[in-house]
Amino acid sequence: MSTNVETVLEPNPKRVGQDSGGIESFFYDNKIVRDFGIATVFWGVAGMIIGTLIAFQLANPDVNLGNQYTTFGRIRPLHTNAVIFAFVGNAIFMGVYYSLQRLCKSRMYSDLLSKLNFWGWQLIIVAAVITLPLGMTSSKEYAELEWPIDIAITLIWVVFGWNMFGTIAKRREKHMYVAIWFYIATFLTVAVLHIVNSYALPVNLFKSYSGYAGVQDALVQWWYGHNAVAFFLTTPFLGLMYYFLPKAANRPVYSYRLSIIHFWSLIFIYIWAGPHHLLYTSLPDWAQSLGVVFSIMLLAPSWGGMINGLLTLRGAWDKVREEPVLKFMVVAITAYGMATFEGPMLSLKNVNAIAHFTDWIVAHVHVGALGWNGFLTFAMLYWLFPRLYKTQLHSKKLANAHFWLGTLGILFYAIPMYWAGFTQGLMWKQFTPEGTLQYSNFLETVLQIVPMYYLRGIGGVLYLSGVFLMIYNLYKTAKSGALEANEAAVAPPVVKEVSHNAGHWHSWIEKRPMQMAIWATVAILIGGLVEFIPAFVIKSNVPTIASVKPYTSLELQGRDLYIKEGCVNCHTQMVRPFRSETERYGEYSKAGEFVYDHNFLWGSKRTGPDLHRVGGKYPHSWHYHHMLDPTSMSPGSIMPAYPWLFEQDVDLTTTQKKLEVLKQLGVPYEDEYIANANQELMNQAREITADLAKEGLEVRPESEIVAMIAYLQRLGTDIKVKAEEVEE
Repeated sequence: MSTNVETVLEPNPKRVGQDSGGIESFFYDNKIVRDFGIATVFWGVAGMIIGTLIAFQLANPDVNLGNQYTTFGRIRPLHTNAVIFAFVGNAIFMGVYYSLQRLCKSRMYSDLLSKLNFWGWQLIIVAAVITLPLGMTSSKEYAELEWPIDIAITLIWVVFGWNMFGTIAKRREKHMYVAIWFYIATFLTVAVLHIVNSYALPVNLFKSYSGYAGVQDALVQWWYGHNAVAFFLTTPFLGLMYYFLPKAANRPVYSYRLSIIHFWSLIFIYIWAGPHHLLYTSLPDWAQSLGVVFSIMLLAPSWGGMINGLLTLRGAWDKVREEPVLKFMVVAITAYGMATFEGPMLSLKNVNAIAHFTDWIVAHVHVGALGWNGFLTFAMLYWLFPRLYKTQLHSKKLANAHFWLGTLGILFYAIPMYWAGFTQGLMWKQFTPEGTLQYSNFLETVLQIVPMYYLRGIGGVLYLSGVFLMIYNLYKTAKSGALEANEAAVAPPVVKEVSHNAGHWHSWIEKRPMQMAIWATVAILIGGLVEFIPAFVIKSNVPTIASVKPYTSLELQGRDLYIKEGCVNCHTQMVRPFRSETERYGEYSKAGEFVYDHNFLWGSKRTGPDLHRVGGKYPHSWHYHHMLDPTSMSPGSIMPAYPWLFEQDVDLTTTQKKLEVLKQLGVPYEDEYIANANQELMNQAREITADLAKEGLEVRPESEIVAMIAYLQRLGTDIKVKAEEVEE
């Protein structure tokens, strides 16, 4: 069922006024749209420059620049936060603030709230730019920012929702177009995801511990992580697609009924799929299976949206040849289709067994990020700026050049990463005819793919070059016109019906935002509750192991250094139950081993080997030399050196407070141990330094390297003591 684009998007005010009378004059706020547009471009460039830098860091460790603030482990989360929340986040606000006003026939509810939204969001990004390179991180993927910033995100997100719902409440167009449904679902779901996943107890202003531990923390994190992709990188952009694609093509949406099915099935199914990030881990099998089933089901609504988008261009494909905006949109929607086909495929256990922890996943993510989010954002910018400045785009040739540079950049990025991923997955599992690992030294598998890392970096340079062309093009476009900060508009107080949908059963809820919000919330809560309640309530999901004890005070400080340095970005702590992994690393990981891990550190990428069984594998001196100069122990290693760990001391003022917070979270520390925490720390540290001294290595016991060694030597050693699993 197709719908007339002018009826759905922007009814002719004069025609409506002749029917109903009472025409009202008002002004759209274009300045806030322009401001978010500029922020989108600025942070996009910043995030992509950092991304290009870390791409080359994996090819050549010298690109880490020799200081602690620019290592891959510290700035990889800065890259992800910059491109997701700064670049894409500002693009969402830009598109929503433009389209919502026109769909509602109303100025935004409050100019003050619009400004608070803008400046508050930019300050949050600045806070991320400052804290992440300093190592202030929770280590949770896509949720690394510490608790004060999490609170600020919550407040600014509420400001955005307040402004959005206020605008919807005073709308002059009674019918809510499909784009608004996606905006509502985005706001509500992101709020739920952020609040639940960010639950933590603070140690101080810069440090906190997750309220969840081990298996539960992993389940909550990947419920959040998967659905951050779903409801921050997907649903708002689908809403923007439903607005900007018909406008750019001047064609009606292919099927309004398909958009209804697409919306409700997508938001209901997506929320269940998080456990597919944890296949073959210590997560209970039932949760893994739920994730797989719903991930496969997710293909249908995802492709429903892609088909609805592409078929909207029926009869307008000749325009795609001429209009760079449509070129970007077509590739964006195609990339969305590719990524959402690959996601369910990767959730199949036999495929996941090869792909997980490899660069295949990196390629998959970036097809979506560079193609879907990047290209749709560029299309919106090219479409919006001439309209905001009441002029023509400066140069379609430059826009076309940007398109081809961006497309080549995606290919140069994705193809080498797919190649690297296939290579890794197969080399890790390869056995000789005699039954031993063919590539027993993990480093062999790393060195094989270094050329692919260089090619990936070149892809990043190509993609970024196109963005610089866009900046010049948009600048010249703006200079040739003048910003119409307040665009005059007229509309009747309320348009009672959209005739094409008047008799449809769904039209009732399309006119009632509160009911839409309530049912959307119900749809997104069901999956999470079904997965969380058994995982938290039924104790047998995480059998306790008698020999597993809390970390000592020194080991805890070392663990926090491991988090600070971002080691989890390159090393997993999860040995899966495959022969190839137990041969390489040792006994597979058990759920009960992680009960005191606040936060969990299972990781999602193996640039280096898994570390869950590294404890006791090497002497203290090996770790000492490896951290000082990785190539001295592993010739050809791409890991950077960490000389500052030998110069800086552990902050002993935090030890006791850390133990007290963990005790509040259920870790069984004795009060006497907490009171003597630093004394216990120094006793263990002196044992390590005494051992190092035997090999002529003089180290101060309070230095950070000693705490790091203590933590690494603890990893995986609890179950080396023969113990029975005990269900409580």
